[in-house]
Amino acid sequence: MVAGTFAGMGKQRAAHIVWDWNGTLFHDNDAIIGATNAAFVELGLEPITLERYRALYCVPVPKFYERLLGRLPTDAEWEVMDEVFHRYYAEHRVRCRLTAGAADLLAGWRSAGHSQSLLSMYGHEELVPLVRGFGIEPHFLRVDGRTGPSGGSKAEHMVRHLEALTGVEVTRTVVIGDAADDAVAALHVGAQAVLYTGGSHSRASLEGVGVPVVDTLGEAVEVAGRLAA
Repeated sequence: MVAGTFAGMGKQRAAHIVWDWNGTLFHDNDAIIGATNAAFVELGLEPITLERYRALYCVPVPKFYERLLGRLPTDAEWEVMDEVFHRYYAEHRVRCRLTAGAADLLAGWRSAGHSQSLLSMYGHEELVPLVRGFGIEPHFLRVDGRTGPSGGSKAEHMVRHLEALTGVEVTRTVVIGDAADDAVAALHVGAQAVLYTGGSHSRASLEGVGVPVVDTLGEAVEVAGRLAA
């Protein structure tokens, strides 16, 4: 079996969802904010609230820090903040759970004969056992986390992810995520996108991307079904 690929899917139909993980299927807002504030301590920044985080967050992540610092962090500052963030997050993610209703939605999409996969900017080696621990890996054709340095865009990762899938038509693929970068990555490969307001971005920032914006994952799947029809 290819690394990152899970068995359990039968014959595919045209409709395909590429799910995001952090802030979408995985409700980890508390761990994200805590890790962000732990990293901020390293630069003497004041703690940030979830509301302010959602209003300012952007990708690539160093640009997010620039909005708060008034300048880009130096390479040395970025390395320290990135290490602190991931160490804190790894310690506190254990208290986080799947977004309410996510498991049922995955099972329902699969039982309807559609396919789905997962692409995250969370490190691949950490992501796969985390997904497996929730017992949802059989729903996915493939699970891919980030390889290489953190802090970049999802667009090129999306290219590789879709190229690794067999029998998936890009024009009938919908990316569901919580960040503007999810839509940017979808558009980069010619797919469509639906953005969910429960994660890292405010509704206002998501609506500026020009794709459908919804408040629940159930709505996201409904819209994805229409877009991929």
